[in-house]
Amino acid sequence: MSHSLSPVLHNAAYLALGRPWHYEAIDCGEQDLGDLLASAGDEWVGFSVTMPLKRVALALADVVEPRAVAVGAANTLLPLRDRAAPGWRATNTDVDGILRALAEVGAQPRTATILGAGGTAQAAVAAIGELGLSSCTVLVRDPSRTADLKATALRVGVELAIETFTDAHPALGSDLLLSTLPAHAADLLAIRTWHRDQVILDVVYDPWPTALANSAQADGATVVSGALMLLHQAAAQVELMTGASAPLQEMRDALRGAAPRAGV
Repeated sequence: MSHSLSPVLHNAAYLALGRPWHYEAIDCGEQDLGDLLASAGDEWVGFSVTMPLKRVALALADVVEPRAVAVGAANTLLPLRDRAAPGWRATNTDVDGILRALAEVGAQPRTATILGAGGTAQAAVAAIGELGLSSCTVLVRDPSRTADLKATALRVGVELAIETFTDAHPALGSDLLLSTLPAHAADLLAIRTWHRDQVILDVVYDPWPTALANSAQADGATVVSGALMLLHQAAAQVELMTGASAPLQEMRDALRGAAPRAGV
């Protein structure tokens, strides 16, 4: 967790909002999350949760928001204050991060393709559903390992066409390409030709620009860094934890200071 940029974003937000709060990264194993939540006092206003804890957080929560149910994972836990016994509410702002990042560049896709089938791909499917698309293509190395993604798609009403990932697949020409692959896994796409009407969101931001981002940008496509998604998902968390509008510019400035090459 020492590499996380979330403390930079959250602490900048609370400073700008005049809140005497501190956000820190905590190393926590899957088996330890329950004890951490049980020991958290009234001074805690929430937790951000990263993989592999997102599904554990969902299981431990007393109340689960519909979006977290739909995605099948929670990245945010908020204390329940209006109950006789303490508890936690789970939600998912990864979807907010994707939607707000795309809105920032004016994306209005009619077709979409997702690369990968992990937890971020599940959030991407939910985001595609909220964009109003009823279907999308998913390109993966192993189509047999997509059960969780299919379950998310069923819950949000998005029909998936799951196919094998190759650098010549025609679905790579979709209006919106969401790469949820780890660093360098999409580098083979650098040889492709992209078109100017495409929006390419690559969730990687370290290193940035990726080979995919460089290639797409050179061809005139609109490229979105994963750091922009990170910024907006953190802004949504700040709003949930404070009840105030997130100071987006201050958060963006802090992110640029901490990671000047991250693409924001």
